[in-house]
Amino acid sequence: MIIATAGHIDHGKTLLVKTLTGTDTDRLPEEKARGISIDLGFAYLPLDGGGLIGFVDVPGHERFIRNMLAGVSGIDFALLIVAADDGVMPQTIEHLQILDLLHVARGTAVITKIDRVDPARIDEVRAQVQALLAPTTLAGATIHPVSAVSGAGMAELKTLLLDAATAQHRRRAEGQHLRYAIDRAFSIAGSGTVVTGTVFNGTVHTGDKLVISPAGREVRVRGIQIHGKAAEQARAGERCALNLTGADVEAVRRGDWVMAAAIHRPTRRLDVRLSVLPGEARALKHWTPVHLHLATADVTARVSLRRGDALAPGSGGIAQLVLDEPVAALHGDRFILRDQSSTRTLGGGSIIDPLPPTARRSKARDAELAALEAADPDTALAALSANDKRPLDPAHFEAIFNVLPEVAGAAYAKAGLVPLGKDRQIAIRQQRLDALRATITSKVQAFHQAHPQAPGMDVEALRTALAPELDADAFGHVLRLLADQRVIEIHSSLVRKRGHDTTANSADAQLWELVQPALAAAGFNPPPLRELAPQLKLKDAILKDFVYRQMKAGKLYRVGAERFYPKPTMATLAATAHATAAQQPNGLFTAAQYRDATGIGRTLAIEILDTLDGLTVTQRVGDQRKMRKDFVPILGAAEPAPPPVPGTAAKAQPQKAAAQKPQQRPPFRNKRY
Repeated sequence: MIIATAGHIDHGKTLLVKTLTGTDTDRLPEEKARGISIDLGFAYLPLDGGGLIGFVDVPGHERFIRNMLAGVSGIDFALLIVAADDGVMPQTIEHLQILDLLHVARGTAVITKIDRVDPARIDEVRAQVQALLAPTTLAGATIHPVSAVSGAGMAELKTLLLDAATAQHRRRAEGQHLRYAIDRAFSIAGSGTVVTGTVFNGTVHTGDKLVISPAGREVRVRGIQIHGKAAEQARAGERCALNLTGADVEAVRRGDWVMAAAIHRPTRRLDVRLSVLPGEARALKHWTPVHLHLATADVTARVSLRRGDALAPGSGGIAQLVLDEPVAALHGDRFILRDQSSTRTLGGGSIIDPLPPTARRSKARDAELAALEAADPDTALAALSANDKRPLDPAHFEAIFNVLPEVAGAAYAKAGLVPLGKDRQIAIRQQRLDALRATITSKVQAFHQAHPQAPGMDVEALRTALAPELDADAFGHVLRLLADQRVIEIHSSLVRKRGHDTTANSADAQLWELVQPALAAAGFNPPPLRELAPQLKLKDAILKDFVYRQMKAGKLYRVGAERFYPKPTMATLAATAHATAAQQPNGLFTAAQYRDATGIGRTLAIEILDTLDGLTVTQRVGDQRKMRKDFVPILGAAEPAPPPVPGTAAKAQPQKAAAQKPQQRPPFRNKRY
C-alpha cells in the first residue's frame, strides 16, 4: 500500500512519518537547514506478513505544490495532517481539494501536536476537520489526535495503517502492459541511470525492454530494488527503483513514464471530464491557459470548449485539453488543473480518450465519449459496439484501456465483434457482418439484372452505397469472405456474381471462340498482341479493345506489357507456384525455381509472378516468393503443370481448353468492329 501525506507547511508531516518508520524523509541539505520539506520524501514500514507500506511525504508550502501533486499520484491511502495549534489552514484546504479531485477515497485525518494544546482545542479542530471532509471523497474518515513528540496516539495510528494495508486489495497487474511513473532520476557510479517511482499498471521484470515515454527512447531494465533490496519484479501498486540502460540521466526526468512499447502513444490532445472547484470566482472559458498535472508530469495546456460554452464554478462537463508538449496517458487517469501562474487549483477530472480525433466534436462523437466514460473496458466495449454505423477501432481501444491483445480478443468475442481488414483492422458486430454479406449479394444480383452487359459493379460504389462507415480495407475483407465462399468474384476494382457471363452479343461470342483457343493452345507462352493479331487476321485496335474488355470481365489476365492468359491457364500457373513453394523447406522459392517448374524463360516467369503478386496469390520476400493465400477462390481449381520436357514449350496441359484444337474462324463482318 502507498500512503501520501497532505497538509499545510509545518504541521508535522515529516516528523509523523519519521516516528512511524524511523526514516527522516528530508534528504536535501536545504531541507535540513530550513527545517521544511521542499521535495518528495520516501519511507517504508515493513508488514509482519511480508510486504511494505510505502510513504510519500509531500511538501506543504504553496510554492512547492507542483512537487506535492507529483507525490499524491497513484496512491492508495491519504494522511491529511492538521496541527492542533494552527487548525485548518489554506494548504490544508487545497491539499484536500486535490485529493478529492483525484478521487482518493481511502484515508484518515491526523491532528498533530496535541501536546501543545488543551482538550477543548482538540475538539474544536476535530469539528473543523469533520466539516472540511464532509463534501469530499474522504467524508466519514476517522480522525486521530496524536503527538509525535510524546508518542500519544501513535500506536493506535500505526495499528490503523497496518490494518488498512492488510485489507488493501492488490491492484490488478494481469492482462495489462507495464506503466511506471518516474518521480526521480539520478546516476550512480558503476550502475548508470536510476529512476524511482510507482508501478501504475502491469508488472516489470529484470531484463524487460521498455520505452521512456513520451520521448520514445528504448531502455532495458538492468535491475530492480524495493526498499533497498534487489528484486526480480515489481507489480502495480508498488514503489521501486529501476536501474536502466539505454538512456543517460539527462534524458530522463520527473513526469516521464517507463512503459511497454505497445502503449507508447504520445499525445497533445486529451478528451476529458472536467470539474471546476466551487470556490472559483469566475467560470472557466474556452482556451483558458492552465497547468496540467498528470501523474508526475506538469505541462502547460489550453482548455478547449465548444463555441460559447463555459464551465461555471462547481460544475463539470466534457472538454478537450490541448497541450503544449506531448504526454503519455490512459483512459481513467485522474488529473489536476491549476491556473496559468500555477498559484491556485482550478479543478480536475478524468481522461476519457487520450487519443482523440482532431475533427470538431459531433453528435456521433458525443455518443462515443459517453460510451468511453465507462469505468471498465467490457462495459465500454458493449456500449461502443451497439452502434452499427460506427465500427470499433481495436488498436485505439486496446491502447487507451491498456489491455493485452489476448485479453482484448476474448472481450471482442464476448461482445460478438468480428475484426475486419489487414493493414488497419476495425471490428463490427457479427449480426452486422451477416446482414452486410446478404445485402452485397442481393445488390450485385440486382446490378446484373439491370446491366447485363456490364462486367461487374464498381467496388467503391458498392461500399459507398452499402457500408460507408467501413474503409476500403475492411470492406475488401468482407468481399473476400464472400469470394472465398464462391458467392462473388472480385476482379481488379469490379465485383460480380460468380460465373456471370458478360458476353452479351453474338459478335463478342464469335471473337471469343477465335481468341480463346489460340491463347489456350499457346500454353504458358502466348504471343504478344502485336503478333497475335496478324495470326488471327484481326486489326490490332479490334483485338486490343476486345481483350481488354475480356480482362475486365475476368476471363483474361494481362502479364507484362501485352501478353494475355485465359483464367484456366493462370490457375495452372498459380497451382505450379503452390507446388514449387511446397517443395521448399521454408516455403520460399526463387524465380529461377519457378522458371524450371514451368519451362519458360526467366523474364516471362518473373512477369507471371508479378501478376500473381498483384492478385495477392503470391508475395515477394526479398528475391524470393511465398504463397500469400489460396488461389482457388480467385482463379479456380487447377493442378500444377507436369514437369516440362527439355526442348519443348510449356503448355497448360491440365486444362481442357488447352487440349482443344483451334476452331475455324467463324464468319463475321469486320465492319462491326
